[in-house]
Amino acid sequence: MLTKGKSRRSETGKRYKNMRPKKAYEKARTPSLTAIQGKRVQVVRKRGGDLKFRVLSCDVVNLFDKKTKKFAKAKIKTVADNPANQHYVRRNIITKGAIVETDKGKARITSRPGQDGTVNAVLVQ
Repeated sequence: MLTKGKSRRSETGKRYKNMRPKKAYEKARTPSLTAIQGKRVQVVRKRGGDLKFRVLSCDVVNLFDKKTKKFAKAKIKTVADNPANQHYVRRNIITKGAIVETDKGKARITSRPGQDGTVNAVLVQ
């Protein structure tokens, strides 16, 4: 089980003794790595019974234009820049802060697709 807790082994490979078992609340999940395709959302149960909606892929963004103060839907063409990881650009992976090319211009992603369940962006001139 992948966890956020302390490893059972040291850097050299020595096993730590008296380690308690890994707890379910320490569970770490693999990142969603939101791609540009048709919309696919995964529902994940959080601690306490709440739900988290992870966007696995999406090709439409809710775009906010600062000049007109209006929202509009825009089609995502490609990822232009991603400060989270330079390799996400060529793989077209969307994260918060990524710059995407849309049919209405470049936009910066403001939501967290792997956490929120939506892809929101602000138009960048």
